[in-house]
Amino acid sequence: MSSAQEREPVLKAVQTFPVHDEGALRLLREGRIEVEGRLVEATNMTLYCSLSLGGRTAACVYKPVRGERPLWDFPDGTLAAREVAAFEVSQATGWGVVPPTVYRDGPFGPGMCQLWIDTEHEIDLMRLVRSRHPGLRRMAVFDAVVNNADRKGGHLLPLPDGHVYGVDHGVCFAADDKLRTVLWQWRGKPLAPEAAVVLARLARDLESGELGRRLRQLLTLAEVEATWTRVRRLLDTGVHPLPSEDWPAIPWPPI
Repeated sequence: MSSAQEREPVLKAVQTFPVHDEGALRLLREGRIEVEGRLVEATNMTLYCSLSLGGRTAACVYKPVRGERPLWDFPDGTLAAREVAAFEVSQATGWGVVPPTVYRDGPFGPGMCQLWIDTEHEIDLMRLVRSRHPGLRRMAVFDAVVNNADRKGGHLLPLPDGHVYGVDHGVCFAADDKLRTVLWQWRGKPLAPEAAVVLARLARDLESGELGRRLRQLLTLAEVEATWTRVRRLLDTGVHPLPSEDWPAIPWPPI
């Protein structure tokens, strides 16, 4: 998704669907998808769609597996599942970092389907990226857990109420450390007390809970085990990670 969520100009209007409504996931899983446009700046095929089910409608982003561009460091055809895995971790944290996301069939085959988020367009993304916004601090921890290799400023979706979502998690969960992000404000700083509590819960849930079971359906066993290892490392060190000296720590372009 591009920083401005740009899309082709002729789109059908859809109702705003409550992001935290329990029916959002059902609408994403079962709703009828109609393609309305394409996000033209996205690297992979990213389609803006309408969803409808039982009189309820919403907008969504649909990324079919067949539209994924091959990457040298991630297995082909796995990016959609990684996006869903990121949502599962987001749900387990309780922080709501990632909008509701499912894996389902669609007009161009199976892929990721994510609820469209209307953002606060007046916010300066560069200023937000450099800020100490508490939601970004949570996102920095989340990114360290999922090993996000591409946290650009344009992947942040600020809402009018102050909440910030993150999107585009197709290059997460590699077994090797690949963290690249614009959110280094807290590097080497102690984790917030709430983060330590959340991480301890994640470690248990990854080892023997529902989160571990779900991730094993979406990722390889080595990737799930590496996720647990990253959580344990954060708990053991008690600090936000430092940038690597072995590869670029900031994605390009950063926004």
